[in-house]
Amino acid sequence: MTQHAPSQALDERELLLKLFQAAVTAVDPLQVVGPALPARPQQGRVIVLGAGKAAARMALAVEQAWPVQAPGAEVSGLVVTRYGHGEATSRIQVLQAGHPHSDSASADAALQMLALAGSAQAEDLVIALISGGGSALLSLPAEGVNAADKRQVCAQLLKSGAPISEINCVRSQLSAIKGGKLAEACGAARLLTLVISDVPGDDPAVVASGPTLPSHSTPALALEVLQRHRIEMPDSVRLHLLRSQDLSPAQVKPVAGPREVKVLATAQMSLEAAAAVARQHGLLPLILGGSLEGESRDVAAVHAGIARQIRQFQQPVAAPCVILSGGETTVTVRGNGRGGRNAEFLLALALSGADVPELHALACDTDGIDGVEDNAGALLSPASLARAADLGLSAADHLQRNDAYHFFKALDDLVVTGPTRTNVNDFRAILLR
Repeated sequence: MTQHAPSQALDERELLLKLFQAAVTAVDPLQVVGPALPARPQQGRVIVLGAGKAAARMALAVEQAWPVQAPGAEVSGLVVTRYGHGEATSRIQVLQAGHPHSDSASADAALQMLALAGSAQAEDLVIALISGGGSALLSLPAEGVNAADKRQVCAQLLKSGAPISEINCVRSQLSAIKGGKLAEACGAARLLTLVISDVPGDDPAVVASGPTLPSHSTPALALEVLQRHRIEMPDSVRLHLLRSQDLSPAQVKPVAGPREVKVLATAQMSLEAAAAVARQHGLLPLILGGSLEGESRDVAAVHAGIARQIRQFQQPVAAPCVILSGGETTVTVRGNGRGGRNAEFLLALALSGADVPELHALACDTDGIDGVEDNAGALLSPASLARAADLGLSAADHLQRNDAYHFFKALDDLVVTGPTRTNVNDFRAILLR
């Protein structure tokens, strides 16, 4: 992670980075997966399936909890994660595929996973390891849907500013594996789904579009989302959604075997871990919530307003304090710049909160990747706007072009962690001393 002198700024930066590290550590799969596993079966097989940015580390956690030499059923399986997010597992194969845009490796992974699930017998235990990012990583078009058409629709949705719940609603309806279809393939086998949640509200059926859980989505709802966001629908997509509306309940395959789901890690857990560290450093934590949604710029303006109220009136808490929040904001792409939603949040906060004295902030994605960039997020200090002006940079211009990445890169204020191999979405901290 980037660090800086002088000493006054270094103290604030170090503390913000420490809060972020605590947030990530609290939801590390190696911490949360093992305790959630049942007793190791003594007969049959343990088949591990998984998808998401945390999938490989979740698989490693299963291997560590159930080592080769320990008695019990054989453990094997297959998970898919984003390129660069793998782990050195020995019994569970790790595939890597494209994110946020699916590629041919995503479809290959889905086909292999469906085949492995289909091999499960009634005496077997199937463990599904599901985390954010799985929607793109486990992508197999439904029958009749052209793969390129599906990618085109999803790419438009990602740029539209639609919330993740609506994007996943469409994805599940256009998929041959999401929305519970992987569970159908498991037949009579016992199925345990372990979830690391990256969605506001932590509904496990929404994470990765719920490959092992019944979908809340319907074809009609998917059509409404696409129409409301003015997404151009190729013929194969439109016809599939229209035909799917006519399916009767009898045409939907029943789920046969025992099913159980556990949510292991959430944004709230990250925020509480950061709050504990804040208290240790004499700061009063104000947790706004782990499920905040909305346009990054609008969410930043609200945060700036809360910081202003604290400075002026000591409400709802008094400084020294830290404002903490999580969830997933969105960015409606208007320009051709670079930068994820966390960097955009910070740049908008710099402008909205320019009148708030001594405002320090950090905004990062807990998976270590802000959008498609190489940074987790960025840091903001009271001097950021002045330093940028000295370099001839206009914060307003960069925000207009959705170019927060280059703004913070020029200031050497990007936070670069590399993949964390977990994912409970965004983490934001505003420090007021």
